[in-house]
Amino acid sequence: MAEVSVRDLRKSFGAVSVLHGLEADIADGEFIAVLGESGCGKSTFLRIIAGLEDATSGAIMIDGHDVTTLSPKERDIAMVFQSYALYPHMSVRQNMDFPLEVLGLDKDARSRRIDETASLLNLEQYLDRKPRDLSGGQRQRVAMARAIVREPKVFLFDEPLSNLDAKLRVQMRGEIRSLQQKLKVTAIYVTHDQVEALTMADRVMLLNNGKIEQFATPLELYDRPASVYVAGFVGAPPMNLVPGSIDEEGTVDAIGTHFRGPRGAGGKVIFGFRPEHLRVVDGADAQFHGQVLSSENTGDRLNVVLEVAGQTLNLSMVERLPLKVGSSVPLTVLPDFQHLFDEATGLRI
Repeated sequence: MAEVSVRDLRKSFGAVSVLHGLEADIADGEFIAVLGESGCGKSTFLRIIAGLEDATSGAIMIDGHDVTTLSPKERDIAMVFQSYALYPHMSVRQNMDFPLEVLGLDKDARSRRIDETASLLNLEQYLDRKPRDLSGGQRQRVAMARAIVREPKVFLFDEPLSNLDAKLRVQMRGEIRSLQQKLKVTAIYVTHDQVEALTMADRVMLLNNGKIEQFATPLELYDRPASVYVAGFVGAPPMNLVPGSIDEEGTVDAIGTHFRGPRGAGGKVIFGFRPEHLRVVDGADAQFHGQVLSSENTGDRLNVVLEVAGQTLNLSMVERLPLKVGSSVPLTVLPDFQHLFDEATGLRI
């Protein structure tokens, strides 16, 4: 187990700058998800920590030691890849044994570790099979076993569940998190899937164009997004974000009505609220009305798209109200769940 610290980490490929001075401290035994859309730099970040890419500048510390210029083998890390990266001509046992042999462990010690790890991941009956004889989920377990058997200081996961079907991804999410908690090992998990990040991680590092937009717990990311980008990225359906203005007394003018905000200098703002905090109410309690554009029943929820004062809004609710397309619906925004962002900077007010 080990702490990981990143200091002013930068990476450029020629004239193209990919990472812009990342700063982060990851605690011993913490599970971190690195989340972001394609091209944001999350896999490059992971590969630099692993030693598979060189940093242009900055430093990486593992367990208090500067590993920035060390080879992958010298960093005492293990990586689980999206593509499994198993040796096809080797059995499961041989795949697990190979990294231990490279480490120079004797045969008895290697055998003991393999048996313990196979038991941990329920792979005992597959030890003599080749990867081609395994399902996708079993191959992913073998890839994890090959990492765990080394007993590294840090585990790195590069979108390991992307090749699995939806049901198996849910199962493997729970298994990976359970294993990490049992082993109490530091883990950095790269994903583009916000559900994976929010359900598995102790904290989430949300990247945007090579910069950290917010590094916080899943609930803090969801409940108190630091910027318009975070608010729009986290959540499905995403947060409703509409242009507005605020005066010095804290009156917010948006979507054709008024809301209460903090006193201040006033100016242009982005007013935000999540779909589940937009409520259908009795006509007398309505702040405004919306016209139903479409609706989608997912079983546990009804997701409705509305038009309000020229803005498209999302409404999500557990009630199964018969909202017809084209009908007018009385609405209100719950006062304790409203968000304000500075229009110029995009940052939370």
